[in-house]
Amino acid sequence: MKKLKILLLLAIFILLGLMMTNYMINSQAEDYIYDSVEDIPENKVGLLLGTSKFLSNGNINLYYTYRINATVELYNARKIEFVLISGDNGSSSYDEPTTFKDDLIALGIPEDKIFLDYAGFRTLDSVIRSKEIFGQSSITIISQQFHNERAIYLAKHNNIKAVAFNAQDVSGRYGLKVQLREYLARAKASIDILFNVEPKFLGDKIEIK
Repeated sequence: MKKLKILLLLAIFILLGLMMTNYMINSQAEDYIYDSVEDIPENKVGLLLGTSKFLSNGNINLYYTYRINATVELYNARKIEFVLISGDNGSSSYDEPTTFKDDLIALGIPEDKIFLDYAGFRTLDSVIRSKEIFGQSSITIISQQFHNERAIYLAKHNNIKAVAFNAQDVSGRYGLKVQLREYLARAKASIDILFNVEPKFLGDKIEIK
């Protein structure tokens, strides 16, 4: 019985911690995220956060599709001049940045306006590398709102002036699973900030021009 009480208290403590972290990240980001392309400030570079194009069942990943649409909308409205695509290229058979690039070019964004970050293995890497490798101290982040909020939080704690444009979100069971995982991702982000965790790779600087 005593062990059960301890486990219950521990579960409550963890749940409260996750809720507090979630609230903190939401509150820190709320003044920097935009749903309207008319309202969002202009930036030289839009940081497009990567994801896979296909789900495990072979269907198109709507998170991917909606981020593509949001990026094109920003570019066509001249709210960004360049697109920095940051994603996972952990193996020869998996290349998020190039897949995004090909689809953006097909939708009218010139190739010379697109830059690729192949070492965006997670959001922290993507955000910090936008400054340390690609020289951007002010960026427009492009993803879904829940992801943008975490990215803004990471940017603020790494002295990056960032705003974010919310791509359309995904509803249904798959969307719910992603939202639940986000609670854990936010806890990890706060721990990374606390311990000053750096990207997996840095490297030579790349000028966007």
